[in-house]
Amino acid sequence: MRVLISGAGIAGPTLAWFLAKTGAHITVVEKAPTLLPHGQNVDIQGSARTVVDKMGLTEEVRRNNTTEKGTQFIDSYGRPFARMPVNEKASSASFTSEFEILRGDLAKVLYEATRNDTQTKYLFDTTIKRVIANTDESVRVELSSGDVEEYDLLVAADGQWSKVRKQVFPSEEIKVRDLGMYAVYYTIPRLPEDNDWWNIYQALGCRIITLRPDPHGTIRAMFTRMPCNDIQKQAWQKASRSDRKTQQELLRHEFADAGWQARRLLDNMDQAPDWYFQAMQQIKMNKWSKGRVICLGDTAFAPTPLTGMGTSLAMLGGYLLAGEISKLNTGQPVSNALDEYERIFRPFVEKICDIPWFVPGIGHPETAFKRAIFRLCIRAVTGIMRTSWIANRNFDTSNDEDFPLPIYPIFEQGRSKK
Repeated sequence: MRVLISGAGIAGPTLAWFLAKTGAHITVVEKAPTLLPHGQNVDIQGSARTVVDKMGLTEEVRRNNTTEKGTQFIDSYGRPFARMPVNEKASSASFTSEFEILRGDLAKVLYEATRNDTQTKYLFDTTIKRVIANTDESVRVELSSGDVEEYDLLVAADGQWSKVRKQVFPSEEIKVRDLGMYAVYYTIPRLPEDNDWWNIYQALGCRIITLRPDPHGTIRAMFTRMPCNDIQKQAWQKASRSDRKTQQELLRHEFADAGWQARRLLDNMDQAPDWYFQAMQQIKMNKWSKGRVICLGDTAFAPTPLTGMGTSLAMLGGYLLAGEISKLNTGQPVSNALDEYERIFRPFVEKICDIPWFVPGIGHPETAFKRAIFRLCIRAVTGIMRTSWIANRNFDTSNDEDFPLPIYPIFEQGRSKK
């Protein structure tokens, strides 16, 4: 089987790793000239950890841990008033996971695990220029290099605003759910006084500033904003479609008076190598596949960072899709595997993407009164979590099986049984 994957992020290389075990020949195209070392924190949750273990990458992921000790809410002087340390026994008792890793570092781990496989080939600085045909027999594409190639399957794993998806799926089959929040991420120099906690500061006016450690001697900064009125909303919507200069001007205007370390972050924006401005929006597709083309990861559903599950869903999807393909008998149409994959996985994805109505608003208080109420609540929660027996009883203590993984015999060969 010949498979073309668009995107060398998380979902694409995970799928490539498992597909190679089935004997498939995989080509991964990536628009960047090389792997980008950028990206904020992601973590690996639940059954996705089992997927990582099946790939033999658990220790490599641990070696690339961000070193984050936990999450703490702080006041305008940087003093913590609510702390949630990493809790290996009750993983949901903290916003920080023991499997915390930068997205760029995880992408590199997955790339290194697949790049030397004789079944897999990477083409950087390459995109799919045009999907020429998508028939029962094959899918035919023209690459940006000018080459025209034919494959048995095309997997669009090129992100939330996939250009491949746009070519194959009509716009009426894709819905965008706007969550009313914007985020800006970038890297700044680390100072001696910086600590190894995820520091969250809630400014008034529905604004948040956070700093997180990384294992590379720098600090990951983030601003988040929920516009409070129509004028602000229009400004942020316009900025999301504009260039970096426009986005930075908006940030300076909106966060200059936010307090804490806002000035430091604003002063370091221009030099940041990894500027990223994101509108929090989910993608919802009527069907993930059409003919011999299927969407994977954020391209198919984009749960947003608010779920904390984007990376886990991407890895689970790669495992499940490869597993269903491995079950095909000679002569069976590939659509059988694509349909079965969606039947198995979609209910879980939709459950994860069903964000409660009060999120993200609850974390973005507009007034001092609302912020005071939030602080009282978060203090109470962290107080409960400091009592270990209560945390172990009331929070998730088994992060292994949030999604029951099907067992595919071809992926179990050579694995030692525990």
